[in-house]
Amino acid sequence: MALTDADVQKQIKHMMAFIEQEANEKVEEIDAKAEEEFNIEKGRLVQTHRVKIMQYYEKKEKQIDQHKKIQMSNLLNQARLKVLKARDDMISDLLNEARQRLAEIAKDPESYSSLLVGLVLQGFYRLLEPKVTVRCRKQDVEMVQAAVTKNIPIYKEAVKSNIEVRIDLERFLPSDICGGVEMYNDNGKIKVSNTLESRLELMAHQVE
Repeated sequence: MALTDADVQKQIKHMMAFIEQEANEKVEEIDAKAEEEFNIEKGRLVQTHRVKIMQYYEKKEKQIDQHKKIQMSNLLNQARLKVLKARDDMISDLLNEARQRLAEIAKDPESYSSLLVGLVLQGFYRLLEPKVTVRCRKQDVEMVQAAVTKNIPIYKEAVKSNIEVRIDLERFLPSDICGGVEMYNDNGKIKVSNTLESRLELMAHQVE
């Protein structure tokens, strides 16, 4: 049965409508997919930049913390140095004052004689030698001899051993020192310095 022109036109319109509908559906599908890909890419870019921004500020925060720590450490070191300097200055002042007072000790015969007794006996105990040579200032010979005489029996009783003591009358300690004695064993290789200056220096080291 032959188709009329009207039937042909109708079929053509129907086919065009079908093709147009498929085209529209395809366009919508492409739009939807493009929108989805756009949103995915947008989300990825946003997340990437968010991570970069977070990393940037984390790095900045760490730099600030490190800078604070360095500043705090520097401030603490400066404060510590100031405290140490103040302490050293105070010790230095005290030692200078003590040195000035040392010269006054020997001017009081009673106090100085008592001090020499203690210095000589301590020298005996530190040396623990059977023969000892004592060196002192020339002006102190009599007081040192008295200190030696007084200490020999005390030492013998304490260590249960004899001791022979000689005062060096050929080589004296410098007259410009404040006082005290130096003591040696028989061959002079072992020395105990109990001058007032050496005792003060020992005290200074203990304080430091």
